[in-house]
Amino acid sequence: MGRYRVRVATGSSVFAGSNNQVQLWLVGEHGEEELELRLRPSRGKVEEFNVEVSKVLGPLLFVKVYKRRLLAEDSWFCDRITVQGPGDSGVEATFPCYRWVLGAGVVCLPEGTARTVRDDPQGFFKTYREEELKERRKQYSWHSWKDNVIRTVSGTTLSDLPLDERFHEEKRIDFECSLAKGLKDLAVKDALNVLSCWKSLEDFDRIFWSGQSKLAEKVRDSWKDDAFFGYQFLNGANPMLLRRSTILPSRLKLPPGSEELQAELERHLQAGSLFEADFSLLDGIQGNVILCCQQYLAAPLVMLKLEPDGNLLPMAIQIQVPSLGLPTPPVFLPSDPPMAWLLAKAWVRSSDFQLHQLQYHLLRGHLMAEVISVATMRCLPTLHPIFKILIPHLRYTMEINIRARTGLVSNGGVFDQVVSSGGGGHVTVLQRAGSFLTYRSLCPPNDLADRRLLGVPSSHYAHDALRLWEIIKRYVEGIVHLYYADDEAVENDPELQTWCKEITEVGLHGAQDRGFPTSFHSRDDLCFFVTMCIFTCTGQHSSVHQGQLDWYAWVPNAPCTMRMPPPSTKDVTLEMVMATLPNVHQASLQMSLTWQLGRAQPNMVPLGQHKEEYFSGSEPQAMLSRFREELAILDKEITERNAKLALPYEYLQPSRVENSVTI
Repeated sequence: MGRYRVRVATGSSVFAGSNNQVQLWLVGEHGEEELELRLRPSRGKVEEFNVEVSKVLGPLLFVKVYKRRLLAEDSWFCDRITVQGPGDSGVEATFPCYRWVLGAGVVCLPEGTARTVRDDPQGFFKTYREEELKERRKQYSWHSWKDNVIRTVSGTTLSDLPLDERFHEEKRIDFECSLAKGLKDLAVKDALNVLSCWKSLEDFDRIFWSGQSKLAEKVRDSWKDDAFFGYQFLNGANPMLLRRSTILPSRLKLPPGSEELQAELERHLQAGSLFEADFSLLDGIQGNVILCCQQYLAAPLVMLKLEPDGNLLPMAIQIQVPSLGLPTPPVFLPSDPPMAWLLAKAWVRSSDFQLHQLQYHLLRGHLMAEVISVATMRCLPTLHPIFKILIPHLRYTMEINIRARTGLVSNGGVFDQVVSSGGGGHVTVLQRAGSFLTYRSLCPPNDLADRRLLGVPSSHYAHDALRLWEIIKRYVEGIVHLYYADDEAVENDPELQTWCKEITEVGLHGAQDRGFPTSFHSRDDLCFFVTMCIFTCTGQHSSVHQGQLDWYAWVPNAPCTMRMPPPSTKDVTLEMVMATLPNVHQASLQMSLTWQLGRAQPNMVPLGQHKEEYFSGSEPQAMLSRFREELAILDKEITERNAKLALPYEYLQPSRVENSVTI
């Protein structure tokens, strides 16, 4: 009973407002009342009303929203509704929404205080939680995109997605316009070079886009240098493959007369300065056939040494291709003829391109984030604290992944057109890589320890990943400890346990044998897992996504395909190198795609800087503020460090890390 002040905030994206009429009800512990006001919400506006309520409602629990369809459906994107109770001292309640309201029934918005099942002893929200999850499970169902690959959301086209998972108009326009620009520039490059000779490495400069990235220009000028080649394993587009050697790899087959090399390898092994990059996951995978021309894949093994100055230098490369039938493939050395050594390194870089894009970027980044997203939508209601902490990091993931599955790795997609692992090999890579998708490998403290990269000063990725992980973990711990008083509260949360099981047993096809939990027994268990989820969707994806424009724009540094088999001898000529590297069209398409994926996104949301306020109350807001302060400190530290480096490492700088997987 009394006068309530109601404020309705509409999103600022194009088409967020609506010409349809919106009706509201206030629902309290003691009753509910329909408000007489009718509004037509305007884009980017906060509309305020004072309304008289004749009933005693008590503490507010929900605002009900009904958008009355008139002549045509006109969706409305509601940010939040705020209601202040009667009197000057009336309590203000916030009802977060941040989703589209359609003309198909009444939408209930619960008050924004996070609540577990146990935090609702009177059962005010019990029915709401159950009905919301029941409806969500209809909207978000699982699909097996490819056999023995982790599951995805059902739906093969963008229109199959719930509207709340779709790009907002600004994002869609930017994405599709940049794609059109890339295709236009590709056509221009193809036309300009159709009659041109393609005989020297310098010819790649004809399609190189200068001015897009200073580091890409540095790559163009320095890609032949051994130190530059080794640096990429530490801090390049794919820092996930390198590991410190504990023994000499059994795959390394040294030919007779290699005693000096073996002695040097042994010496560095004993000193702890021997490293390896093993591409055996590609062993035996059939290369693509593009326009009736066979393409080739190989499974190189690279041995490297870490020098006291921090440079990581290649010592030996063995390119193993079983189909060649060589009992002992040649071991390429820095002392070999320059063209032989250069081609050996190009084979390594091409193999790295395949594993980077498929195993580390697509599978461990995009698809893993999608598993987390779908399970969250199916198992955690809006009220749940873990839903509230995760939801900003799931934005746009499902749409960008469907676009990838229908454009990049689909039948006839980009991989089939120009990538040597396309034509079915890419699916085999994903299937094989699934067995290496372990819980530990997704958690930098464990992964870096397992790869023995802790304490390597020149591994800026390792340093920044650990710092970012710890900052995220402290934020998660702060939120979890607010809503779970002890370990028992975690164990007795049925929604939480269902979510955990859904990820491991359903989304990941039963990944218990790879260390993923099926239940949580303590707050520590929960905090570590949620940290993994957020880091996977933010920092980890950023570390393998941002470098594409920098490191792949100069095509010889990361060839998308190889058109000739690996050399069986060291008699290599420039003509052999040019006949092996991508042709003009393949290189141009790699350049266009690199720009599309690697360019700065105009609507990018940095880590932790989302505007949506899912939590009500001062305590979680204080946790978020502290999180942002720690991110700002790390950002400043990285800026100061990078100012002293010849090659700045920026891919885990918080201001550059996207808050979710959106591209």
